Amino acid sequence: MTPPSERIRNIAVGLVARDGHALVEIYPATARHGVFARALGGGIEFGETAADAVVREFAEELGVTLSRAEPLAITENIFEQGGLHGHEIVHVFAVGSPDLDALPLDVELRVLDNHTTVRWVALDELRASQPPWYPVGMIDLVPDGDAASGV
Repeated sequence: MTPPSERIRNIAVGLVARDGHALVEIYPATARHGVFARALGGGIEFGETAADAVVREFAEELGVTLSRAEPLAITENIFEQGGLHGHEIVHVFAVGSPDLDALPLDVELRVLDNHTTVRWVALDELRASQPPWYPVGMIDLVPDGDAASGV
């Protein structure tokens, strides 16, 4: 049997960009890592499609009902964090909803199912890794001149 730390995890994340900013989940610094940003989303459950997973994750994390979730890319994220190795297959969706469109650029929301927060971060800051944005390559998926209401 493969140890849990050596499994490949399938996740679904949503990309939301507006007015030169991306909506990201902020993880605070710990003894194992510094502050970093992550695309909103999470694990795909057995029997669930990636599209259904991203819709469920936004509902669980922010209480938001998505009105669209369009496949954007599938990427691979192999990383080490705090001495542990990770490997993810990342299903990336361009997502949107009136609730997300209504969020002011200075908002900071508490994620409903963990200790993190969500806020808009300027794309220029994310390009400069201030903070680093994971999964790796998310910044490359934001179209030039990101759309006014979502990606």
